[in-house]
Order: sequence, then structure tokens, then C-alpha cells
Amino acid sequence: MSERSGCARERDKKAMSINREEVILVDVKDNEIGSVDKTTAHVGDGCLHRAFSVFIMNDHGQILLQRRAFSKYHCPGLWANSCCSHPQPGEDIEDSAQTRLQEELGINAAISSIGKVVYKIRLPNGLIEHDLDHIFVGFYSGIVNPNPAEVFDCKWLDVSTLRNDISMDTDSYVPWLHDVLPVLLQYLSSFSCQKINT
Repeated sequence: MSERSGCARERDKKAMSINREEVILVDVKDNEIGSVDKTTAHVGDGCLHRAFSVFIMNDHGQILLQRRAFSKYHCPGLWANSCCSHPQPGEDIEDSAQTRLQEELGINAAISSIGKVVYKIRLPNGLIEHDLDHIFVGFYSGIVNPNPAEVFDCKWLDVSTLRNDISMDTDSYVPWLHDVLPVLLQYLSSFSCQKINT
């Protein structure tokens, strides 16, 4: 039986557990088609689901990176963008992203949507990330207070340093960073052009 039918099967059994974490299933146009538990979405061939990735930048133009806690079910100990997760069914994605920023990093910051990207990545532990990822950017230069249950470490890096480090030390970074970072770079490029032309 196909994995897509498995996704549908699990979607129809939502009532089995009211406390499990779920993700929102979507089509390639980001229309909601149901929900499944997070584990089901990341096994087999994966189920396309809605996600978000947030980049926080400071007054010096640096990007805040987090090193994922070693207790994470995938990509433990790898460096990632500032914050990433999945909205729950019925939850506004921007509200979810801001809540997650607070939970993981103790940051309260306004964020703006800068694009979307779809990727399908096989992870080292055999799981798969098949996400329609909403990319957000926010600006913050205050204190960062990482939650040790979620974040092992964090650091600020210049954009050029990050790009070079990813190319030199790919295995230290989450694989989806290769897909979401170009969205930020395109935004920063257009933002710089707007500043020059105003």
C-alpha cells in the first residue's frame, strides 16, 4: 500500500489520541487536506506537511543559529536556523512561529513572512522531512535565553561566515538549511536594493 494512503489512513484515526502532537497535511499549493501525528509524517516516503523556519537577525546583520538539543528525535546536536517547527491543526502559522521562538529561545519579536519552499530530505536516521516550509524573518538584539530541552547552544554569525561554514562543514548543519537559507538571502538582497533606491 502506498505511503500516501498510509497518511490518509492515519489522518482518519485522529481520535485515537488527543494528546499526541500532529502536523497539518497539505497539497503542493498549501491547501490543508488533513492531519497526522508527527511520527507518521516523517516515516516511509513522508507526508507533505506544513512547517515554518524562522531567521532572527540582529542590528549587526548577523543571523542567530541554534544547535539542536541532543535529545531531539532527529538531527540532534546539529546547527539550524533560529527556530523551526510545525503548526498544530487550527493554529495560525505566524502565531505558532512566535510561540515557538519564545519557548525555545525566550525571544519576543515581530516576524514577517518572506517566502515558502518545498523540500523532501532523507535524514541520517532514516526519517524523512517532506515539508512545505514557510520562511519568516525577525529582528532582535536582546538577550537570548535558550531552553535546554530544545537548544544545546546558540550563536550569532555573519551571513558570509555562515555560507562559507555550511560549504566547508556541511555535516554540522541540518540538511534543510540548504533549502531555506536561499530564501533569506534573496530577501536580504532585495531589501538592500530597496534601501539603495530610497
